[in-house]
Amino acid sequence: MKKAEAQPFDKHARTIVREREPFNSGAPLDLLGERFITPIELFYVRNHAPVPRIDEQSFRLKIDGMAKRTLDLSLEDLRAKYTKHEVTATLQCAGNRRDDLISVREIPGEVKWGAEALGTATWGGVRLRDALESAGVGEGAAHVEFIGGDEVEKQGKTFGFGGSIPLSKALSEEVLLAFEMNGRALPDVHGAPLRVVVPGYLGARSVKWVRKISVQREASTNYYQAHAYKIFPPHITAENADWTTGLMLGEMSVNAAICAPEAGANMPEGKCAISGYATAGGGRSVERVDVSIDGGASWVEAEFVRSEENDASSNDARWAWRLWTCEAELSKGTHTVIARAFDSAANTQPESAASIWNFKGYMNNAWHRVEVDVN
Repeated sequence: MKKAEAQPFDKHARTIVREREPFNSGAPLDLLGERFITPIELFYVRNHAPVPRIDEQSFRLKIDGMAKRTLDLSLEDLRAKYTKHEVTATLQCAGNRRDDLISVREIPGEVKWGAEALGTATWGGVRLRDALESAGVGEGAAHVEFIGGDEVEKQGKTFGFGGSIPLSKALSEEVLLAFEMNGRALPDVHGAPLRVVVPGYLGARSVKWVRKISVQREASTNYYQAHAYKIFPPHITAENADWTTGLMLGEMSVNAAICAPEAGANMPEGKCAISGYATAGGGRSVERVDVSIDGGASWVEAEFVRSEENDASSNDARWAWRLWTCEAELSKGTHTVIARAFDSAANTQPESAASIWNFKGYMNNAWHRVEVDVN
């Protein structure tokens, strides 16, 4: 048997590499769904430029804009001035499950993500609001912008990846300036020495290698906020899009995916274990997952994996996925297994990927389907 090749950045040997440069990768679903906390070696990576190597000793974070005082903070300043906190949160790429949208209609120029572009970690750092309170927020401010230390080349310009969130979210207790991941120093590929973690929002707002924070009246004009991460209706294409009318992405939608069995699996007749993950956004928690083995004609309610972390009553339930499982009796033939989730606001998923197709391939939360053959 051929030995699996070592992957960059100490990623697992079975890592699915979607792009080498910039490096973009995710974990095989059978491994991703095994643990509530995703090991760093399996945590997905989304980059738009080469990974920068930033010296921790010389690193500085600047906070300015409509702040009453400009702050220039070292990593040691952050550790010394503010109390450390932890939050367990799922980060998810807006392009997660893009492959289902591509099966409806081609989406050129975008990473062909399956359902692997997410992960759950325990992030350690200081609350963004503590730093903002030190700086002071000027009257009329409504947004907080983050700029990263990477170097993106786009449209003839070089700039750091950036984006913003509403001030109300920035001042919430769960948003961190993180320097730890799963109890370890933040790795370079995940944003060392400092990144933003914005639970409940798409991963693009959790800016890595953050070097500048700006308090401002309007949302960020960075390319990745004002242009790239926007969503359009199915009838709009890249050729006829008016970019000023696209909706800026923010909170994630309720979603579910099947991690096992894998698509195209050949299985024996009889009882089959079906398992996966479900996520919600905006401070809502996942409350129910339904599974069908007959293409949606009938449904059974899945059980959530029993663990303290996976309990909806835990403090972090609003920010982290829930793992689920169910057992089904499969007869001979081809079966379409489907999963759908409901969140605490009773939101659920659309049946058809075609109904939410968009030319950027964002925010696919249609029912997840896996076809298997039973012998």
